Amino acid sequence: MFNRLGNLIKGFFSLFISGIERRNPEALLELEQENLRKQIANFNQGLATHAGLCERIMGQVRKLEAEQKDLRAKTAAHLRAGNKSAAGQYALRLQTIESQLEENRKQLEQAEGTYKNLIKARDVAVQTARAKIESLKGAINDMKMNQAMAEIHEMASGMITSIGGSGDTLNRLHEMVEEERTKAAGRARIAKDSIDMTGVNVQETEMNALADQALADFAAREGISIEGSAPPAPTTRTMGAQSES
Repeated sequence: MFNRLGNLIKGFFSLFISGIERRNPEALLELEQENLRKQIANFNQGLATHAGLCERIMGQVRKLEAEQKDLRAKTAAHLRAGNKSAAGQYALRLQTIESQLEENRKQLEQAEGTYKNLIKARDVAVQTARAKIESLKGAINDMKMNQAMAEIHEMASGMITSIGGSGDTLNRLHEMVEEERTKAAGRARIAKDSIDMTGVNVQETEMNALADQALADFAAREGISIEGSAPPAPTTRTMGAQSES
């Protein structure tokens, strides 16, 4: 049960970390670059150790070569001098040195070959890793560009949808306004037709008649003739004559 719970917790953490890595590919790439630098540094340390081994073998070879030269000279000198016993001892030592020298030369050749192969392997691995890193950088940039383009297209699609929706709303609003305007026009027409103009027309006629009568009286007093009307009648002073009589 605890193992299952532990696996479940590990699964949750793995999903969480995977989500973070997906959201931050640059950080993950930078981490891999740092790991590559550390691996190269560790590899170079091992390579330096191997190079040191090669140098030690090379030093041993040079030392044995010097001993070989010295023993060969001593052996030849004693042999020429007739000292066979001493010459034999030096010849025996020379044989041993030459055997060691041959073995060390083989070891040096193998070590040098291994050193060259390690350098080649390191360079190839570094070049491959750097090529992958550059490819990932390009892929990340392309991914960002595609994401940006996708967001732009989604935004444009949303705008088109929104514009269509707002157009429907505007159409409905236009219909409501037209309906209310039609209703208002109808109410205004009904109110206009409901006005009783009979009294108004009568009052207008009376006003015109009174105005004409007032104008006629004024023209008669002043002796002015009004076109389209009968000439004013002469004024009789009946009442004055009666009063004089």
